[in-house]
Amino acid sequence: MALVELVMPKMGESVMEGTILTWLKSAGDTVEEDESVLEVATDKVDTEIPSIYGGTLKEILVKEGDVVQVGSPIAIIEVDGEVASSESAPEEEENTVILEAEKLVEEAISAHGTAPATSQSEEVDATRFYSPLVKNIAKQENISLQELESVPGTGQEGRVTKNDILAYVEKKKSNGQAPAPAVTKAVPVVPSGEDEIIEMDRMRKMIAERMLDSRRTSAHVTSFVEADVTEMVKWRGKMKHQFMEKDGQALTYTPIILEAVVKAIKDYPMINIQIDGSRIIKKAAINIGLAVALPNGNLIVPVIKNADQLSILGLTKQVNDLAKRARENKLSADELQGGTFTVSNVGSFGNVMGTPIIVQPQVGILALGTIQKKPAVIETPQGDFIGIRHKMFLSHSYDHRVVDGALGGMFVRRVADYLEKFDVNRNV
Repeated sequence: MALVELVMPKMGESVMEGTILTWLKSAGDTVEEDESVLEVATDKVDTEIPSIYGGTLKEILVKEGDVVQVGSPIAIIEVDGEVASSESAPEEEENTVILEAEKLVEEAISAHGTAPATSQSEEVDATRFYSPLVKNIAKQENISLQELESVPGTGQEGRVTKNDILAYVEKKKSNGQAPAPAVTKAVPVVPSGEDEIIEMDRMRKMIAERMLDSRRTSAHVTSFVEADVTEMVKWRGKMKHQFMEKDGQALTYTPIILEAVVKAIKDYPMINIQIDGSRIIKKAAINIGLAVALPNGNLIVPVIKNADQLSILGLTKQVNDLAKRARENKLSADELQGGTFTVSNVGSFGNVMGTPIIVQPQVGILALGTIQKKPAVIETPQGDFIGIRHKMFLSHSYDHRVVDGALGGMFVRRVADYLEKFDVNRNV
């Protein structure tokens, strides 16, 4: 026979302690390997802790309600045979329970989020103990402390368990009383007699709601690249007269950049995706939305369907036509739907760069900054020298839930590469 210590396992990188909620075994009970021995609460999850040894629970070292640091002994287990000392014991068994606990933490966080726990003032007013996880779920479901006090608990001394609060939430939803999500209250504005009050029109209200919805839905991150577009500027300067004389089309920078965007999407197709719950939908078509500012200040996003099948002339015709009819309010509903990626030209307002908001359910949007002449170091086989170059910033906002920094950054870098390597001798 040998005695071994059961210690408080680590349950996530930021979790340094846990509160003992309930002992599931008593001193003298037989414990199987991997059998749950107690329930522990942290600020992120309530979880059961399994034993890494099989034997008899000889002694319980901490009481229910105690706060215990990670790595501290919580019980003594008597096992059959000899075991290695704590200094030479293999780490694999300890890592097993740690990884299992971390897995439980991750699953709970994924299901319920990591909203901050209720305030200390609420704890003082409570008539019974609530674990951090229960308070987090209540917070996320907009359940007040007063309402939480009415939730029946099946735990020790009427404690509300995770299952109790989840069952209560489901019951409210089934009764058509689903709690509304927590909303930050706007600071009231009191206009003076000299202020002008302008009522939002229908489109502005719709834009405002969609922008808020997008921020609430997507984890926005923006990557920036400064591109040397001197060759593109030269080509456009050389070809714009031909486009106007031969085809009656004004050649702007937008369709040229759209072509580079389409090429980059082909190189990185996981930018051209949408999220449906836990599913990622990889779109077959490349439909580019083009943000257009209207004379009244509102924004509209017509869509160029199958942009990858259009030549530079075809893109020019589409850009000019959609922009013109958008400003004349002559677009059909179908022309505003189906986008898979969006481009916004903030440079048309003289802006250097921007951090655009994603158009749902897309996962990326590219802002084009104004083109400026700048001094730059130019590398040649004969050496480096200073020259005047045309530069612009590209700002790529993407949904960090499914697009990580490497992909988001490489995509916008690839767009810049296509623009920087533009063939100035190219024909239409």
